Amino acid sequence: MSVITKKQIIERLQKGEIGFSPSLDTFQLQEHAVDLRLGFTFLVPKVWHLTAKGREALDITHFDKNNAEYFDVVELEEAQYFELLPHEYVLVSTLETIKVPNDLMAVLYPRSSTNRKGLSLDLTGIIDSGYEGQLTLPIRNNTESQVVRLYPGERICQVVFEELSEPVNARKSKYHKKDIADGVAREKRKEAGLIMSGEIRKLKSDFSVTKGQDNK
Repeated sequence: MSVITKKQIIERLQKGEIGFSPSLDTFQLQEHAVDLRLGFTFLVPKVWHLTAKGREALDITHFDKNNAEYFDVVELEEAQYFELLPHEYVLVSTLETIKVPNDLMAVLYPRSSTNRKGLSLDLTGIIDSGYEGQLTLPIRNNTESQVVRLYPGERICQVVFEELSEPVNARKSKYHKKDIADGVAREKRKEAGLIMSGEIRKLKSDFSVTKGQDNK
């Protein structure tokens, strides 16, 4: 695979093969990457809820459930900001929706200016070929006592496009063309059930790639 350059990114934008909405501005386009801006949606994990048994801790690792209810959704307006508390962890949306053609994949990286604020973006993710939609960014304030103010619209991370050796038949992800609040924390039900019951061998057998099984 090879990383495409600014010239190639522009050519693919003009052809409509790569897409960003809202469209890119001159600050965002780098020599071999595109800076993405922070969006207006913030998902703040809840730590407890009240049940018939009393106050119970919420555990978002229970991935057999739709855990969207485990987050408070904060939708900011223009000119508002979000203050991230020391050691606080949130999920945020990108401002842009992105479209990736089936002969490219993309990788997300934090901007160095983001790291210098004491923030970590755990961007180990790959944007799949054929994906179209917003991106979800996990952000943590690593400082001991500093509140970090986040402004929707500020550049927060970079996306690098890589050419595949051949086009692929892209599988639509659970986030495809969805708002992040709709797609967050959902896992595949069959996979989750087998994992939680300890049936790893059955998972591997029933969903073997060599059997041509569809893991959706």
